[in-house]
Amino acid sequence: MGFLFPEEKEYDLPVRKAGFARYREVLEANWKAFLIVGFITLVFFIPFAAGVILAILSTSALVALAAGVFGGAFAGTGLAGMYDLILRRLRNDKADWWFCWKKSFAQNWRSAILPGIVQCVFLSMAVFVGGLMFRGQRPFSWGSTALILFGSLLLTMLITVWWVQVVLFEQKTLLRLKNALLFMLLHLGKTLGAALIRVVWWLILFFFLPWTAFVVPVLGIWYVLFLSVFILYRDLDRDFKIEEQILEKFPDSIDEEDE
Repeated sequence: MGFLFPEEKEYDLPVRKAGFARYREVLEANWKAFLIVGFITLVFFIPFAAGVILAILSTSALVALAAGVFGGAFAGTGLAGMYDLILRRLRNDKADWWFCWKKSFAQNWRSAILPGIVQCVFLSMAVFVGGLMFRGQRPFSWGSTALILFGSLLLTMLITVWWVQVVLFEQKTLLRLKNALLFMLLHLGKTLGAALIRVVWWLILFFFLPWTAFVVPVLGIWYVLFLSVFILYRDLDRDFKIEEQILEKFPDSIDEEDE
C-alpha cells in the first residue's frame, strides 16, 4: 500500500508499533482482507438496503421497521465477521481471512442477530425519516434532526462495544450491555470520538448520494469500522483483557509484543 504512504525500511521489524505507525502497520498489511470481507458484509446488507429504499419510496414506516428487523437479522451475521477480522488483525492474529470469516460465522451467527436487529431498526427509521426530509415530504425540524443525531451517537457508542463482546466472549446479553455502558462512561471521550467519526462518515455518504455511491463498495463498511475499533482497541484490551485471555487459550495466536 505504498501508494498511500511512503515505504519504510523498518516496517517489517517484529515489534508492535503505537499510534499512527500502528494504524499504518495494520492497514498496510490487511487492507486486501478488509476489502474482501467488507464486500461480503455489504452483500449481507442487501435485504436491509432494499427494504429501506422500498420504505422511503412507499413512505411506509412499517416497511422501514420490517426492513430493520428482518434485514438486521441477516446483516448482523455479516457484520460480526467484519468485527471479528478487525479484532484479529489488531491483536496480530495472522490466520487466513477466509478461515476467520467461516469460524466467525459458525460461532457468532446466533448472537449477532439481536445487535444486528437493534442497530438496523434504529438505522432504518433514521434513514427513513431522513429520506422523507430530503425529499421534502415532511417539515424540516432542527429539533428532530438534533434528536436523531444524538440518538445515533449514543447507539453507535453502545453498539461498537457490544459487537466487540459478541465476537470475543460468550456472555449473556444483559452483561454485554452493562459492560458496554460502563466502558462508555469510563472512556467517554474516545467512545464519543469513535462514534462521531462513524456518524459523520455515513452522513456524508447519505447526503452526497449518488456521487458517493461508488465509495460504498470500496470503503463503505470496513474502513470506518476499522478506524473506530482501532481508536478504542488499547482501552478495550486493557479493560476486557482480550489478548491476555486469548493467549491463555491459544498461545500461538498472538506473536508480537507491544513496543
